[in-house]
Amino acid sequence: MKYAFIRDNQNLWSIRRLCSTLDVHHSGYYAWLKKPISKTARENQKLSGLIKQFWLESGGVYGYRKIHCDLKDVGEACGVNRVHRLMKANGLKSQRGYRKPRSYAGTPSVVAANTLARQFNPIEPN
Repeated sequence: MKYAFIRDNQNLWSIRRLCSTLDVHHSGYYAWLKKPISKTARENQKLSGLIKQFWLESGGVYGYRKIHCDLKDVGEACGVNRVHRLMKANGLKSQRGYRKPRSYAGTPSVVAANTLARQFNPIEPN
């Protein structure tokens, strides 16, 4: 996270100043720059592209469960939670269906008769 900030702002300030401000060593930053992208990160990028493609084909309707089924049909092996995490990271959300609220038709509610005839404003105390 700090290294990415340094990379994004290296044209505004010197790299050594950014490293000292963020309390990281400049050699660590340069080692991070040269490090290749990990296998998992490459797979996540590939899956993110497929997920976005399936999501757009569905018109932005499908959620992570249906997209996971689509990925299985294509032959991509991944878990449901991974698909959910990648969709959340890319800001892809499913559309929930609309259902009209149920109406409770029939007899209206009946108020019970006041059989006790209670008086809440007494004339004098007991």
